[in-house]
Amino acid sequence: MSSPFVSRIGGVLSADIAVPEHERELRFYSRVLTTGENPLWQEDLMNNQGVPIIGLGERTAEHAGLPLQWMPHFQVEDIAASAARALELGGSELMHGKDDEGKSQWAVLRDPNGAAFGLIPVVSAEHLPPTEGDSPQGHIAWLDLTVPDAAPVRDFYQEVIGWTVEDVEINEAGECYVDYTMLGGDGKPAAGLCHARGPNADMPGNWMIYLPVADLDESLRRVAEVGGKVLKDATSPDGSFRFAVIQDPVGAILVLHPVG
Repeated sequence: MSSPFVSRIGGVLSADIAVPEHERELRFYSRVLTTGENPLWQEDLMNNQGVPIIGLGERTAEHAGLPLQWMPHFQVEDIAASAARALELGGSELMHGKDDEGKSQWAVLRDPNGAAFGLIPVVSAEHLPPTEGDSPQGHIAWLDLTVPDAAPVRDFYQEVIGWTVEDVEINEAGECYVDYTMLGGDGKPAAGLCHARGPNADMPGNWMIYLPVADLDESLRRVAEVGGKVLKDATSPDGSFRFAVIQDPVGAILVLHPVG
């Protein structure tokens, strides 16, 4: 799993989405995420220390062009340069925030396959939320993206975000291929890029955020109760990691997993 709350190129601290039926969506996430005796999330979707990690915004006219995807915010060295490089490599720009002097403050882009993501400056360490050792708290625990051909997508994100790459050899039913772990500026894992093969063949083509919950079984029970769907409840091939792919009431997809 990726280390949360780290100041580094390619690191992810937060994600957001702009949704219709905002009150219904807020009710869905506040029920699904806040399970267990010591919930990792507050009902306003902040983590248990009151820090905003995921943002659920109302879908106004300004956000009409944004896809219904959870969009992770990647820390980059130079937002303007990264955005320009994304366009050169076949991506598209959805929004671009600039100050009064025209300096880039943030941007929202789509990669050539349609996955949306945000760019933010590298966050200084003093502006990061406090952590208490290894105690569990709400955060984005992992990210991955599944596409038919991961190699060109790997190259796109290396150029745009500044990630480096570690190959992950896959042998699925006698078929051998390579997926990728994308490494942040500190050399530690930041995200995964996967081929739509084997156990990932049915995964959607947007960035998937992995959110930990204190009681996964109870969270999955609540998914249907508040209008969502459990699309997949699975365990990693080595049996060490359980996860569930869920769809919220407006169709956005993400992954839940038990803390620990």
